[in-house]
Amino acid sequence: MHSSDVFTHYERSHWRLSDVDFSAIRRDLLRPEYVTMARSSVMGESNVIAAVHGFLNEFVDDYDFSSFAVVWGYQEVQHHNAFRAWLRELDADVDDAPVAAMREPYAPGTTPSATLATNIISELTVNHVYKSLARYVEEPVLRELLGNASRDEAAHAREFIHYCRQRLRRHPEELPSVLETLYVYTADTRIKHPVSMFKDNLVELKDHETIDTGFELFLEQVADAGELEALQGKIRKTFTGLTDLDLSSNSRVRRALADQLA
Repeated sequence: MHSSDVFTHYERSHWRLSDVDFSAIRRDLLRPEYVTMARSSVMGESNVIAAVHGFLNEFVDDYDFSSFAVVWGYQEVQHHNAFRAWLRELDADVDDAPVAAMREPYAPGTTPSATLATNIISELTVNHVYKSLARYVEEPVLRELLGNASRDEAAHAREFIHYCRQRLRRHPEELPSVLETLYVYTADTRIKHPVSMFKDNLVELKDHETIDTGFELFLEQVADAGELEALQGKIRKTFTGLTDLDLSSNSRVRRALADQLA
């Protein structure tokens, strides 16, 4: 099974939270937006339990992907705990109530392939944002955590691409749902992420940082001109490779979807 190879690779190469030296935090290099970024990341990563729950329910007939989902979940929980550990050193940890509110699982996607496509977009997006933030942040421990998390998200994207490609080979009738998912998440002038799409109305998050808080700060203070367009282009290029269709623009995505539905 592919998940066995993934597990072996991750076990050999993955970083350990216990090796991070939180005593090395440079308080003289802290800026208020660093805390906001970390708190936003904690909230985004806290959705992992809901996601794993959803994966195991939706892919009940797929042991290989389910096994990967458990490994993926462990690493995402590690991200959550890593950012919280950094915040605790600064007496800035998030409250438990908004984190607990993220527990409710997602409803199943329109198809399992659409669910996998959603997570490809999620991983590519967070990889891009974490990587850019790691270059921007001067505080070394937070920069280390962002770099570690960014590399993990890139690896996760590769695996979701693998499983989505395998799923589409078995179920080509699910391709329209993948194209629809791509269009929904890239036909906008803001960063869209499943957590914000499905969890933004939780009353427990009122007046609290969310993943959108971090994305907005990223676009306002960190991103270069045209960076959102570059990210969306990267996502569409990934789906072009996944589907062997020209999806290089939103108009081409719409045309491909129309052709599939004709």
